[in-house]
Amino acid sequence: MGPQDTTQTGPPSILDHDLNQYFPELLKFESTPEMESSELYAKIRPEVERILNSVAIENLSPGAETTNPQSAIRDPRSIKALAWNLERGIRFDGIVDALKNHEKLKDKDLLLLTELDHGMARSGNRNVAQEIARELKLNYAFAPVYVPLQKGSGVESDMDGENTVSIHGLSMFSRYPMTNVHAVPLPNGKDKMWGKEKRLGYLRALIADIGHPAGTFRAVTVHLDAHCSRAHRHKQIKIILDHLDTLPPLPVIIGGDWNTTTYNSQSATRAILGYWRRVMMGVKNVVKNHLPHPDRYFERRLFHELESRGYAYKSLNEIGVGTLHYDIDSVEKNTNLRDWVPEWCMPFIFWAVRRVGGRVSARLDWFTGNGIKIADGTLPQTIGELTDAEGFPLSDHDAIAVDLQISD
Repeated sequence: MGPQDTTQTGPPSILDHDLNQYFPELLKFESTPEMESSELYAKIRPEVERILNSVAIENLSPGAETTNPQSAIRDPRSIKALAWNLERGIRFDGIVDALKNHEKLKDKDLLLLTELDHGMARSGNRNVAQEIARELKLNYAFAPVYVPLQKGSGVESDMDGENTVSIHGLSMFSRYPMTNVHAVPLPNGKDKMWGKEKRLGYLRALIADIGHPAGTFRAVTVHLDAHCSRAHRHKQIKIILDHLDTLPPLPVIIGGDWNTTTYNSQSATRAILGYWRRVMMGVKNVVKNHLPHPDRYFERRLFHELESRGYAYKSLNEIGVGTLHYDIDSVEKNTNLRDWVPEWCMPFIFWAVRRVGGRVSARLDWFTGNGIKIADGTLPQTIGELTDAEGFPLSDHDAIAVDLQISD
């Protein structure tokens, strides 16, 4: 199932489909090649590709002059951007409340959000992107990346209910007009039909031109592959930059979850070998100098690619501050980890984490920009400890924010 280069845009109904009736048969396949050679897939392929090449868009912002009553007046020269992996949108009410009222999250001009569901039981079968846009009164675009054949992985597989639309994707929200909306397909680093969580599809970068009062700029929401090699993540970012080079020149801001774990997670075996390599390097050394600083060594090719092509990242991020945290006492994270790491590895992982106090942090979420810089007198922020009214974390990722201005 190879990525295609065409994007169709339309209202949310563009994503309606009747593929769910085929999921039980599709789940019997153990690989994408096996599935693609079947009569069943030949029958449904046009519908699958239609969904995977679509982007749902709606204009729900009442206009640039309208402000949230609880807000301070925005500086029209500043582009206030936020990137956040929402972990499906499961804690929806808390997420919306935070985006409306949290001092460091509210009143953004641009939201680059990853991991949003549309019709998945784990997130209440909501159209998460549309409902966020309605609540915040923002324009939005939502790009499917997967059609999950199951309810999810780890603890998600035990959640109540059944999927309806069964789509997972990423999104972009803007207070200002969005034009030239399209998505760039990214090749899979791992066969998505192999393993415990079977899915149709592939990641995509979502792109739009934003008509901001400070000047028109180009925004890109990016979610790079987790279960792949570092070389593959570098390949994915290069595909995005190569595509941007073909477009009319504009200042560019790219943000999202880049999964810069420092690991080659293409298979459990490679991840385990990588784990032992880090043990040999010194657990404390890796936790302090590499997981929060993937650009220093393990993922340096990706970051060098950015800088060599004029994209700044060091000034736009809170360098050295993790955005994803592994806590040895988290039952949920340990359940999810067991989905792709053999049980015999768990005691060794616990041993390593205990050596550094039971908590490990990695920086997976980033901004980068070209023709754009951090706004004068501001600093990039990593926003953690985000919980709902019941004290549950809103996501397994921290949010990142930056105020930008177009370079002179």
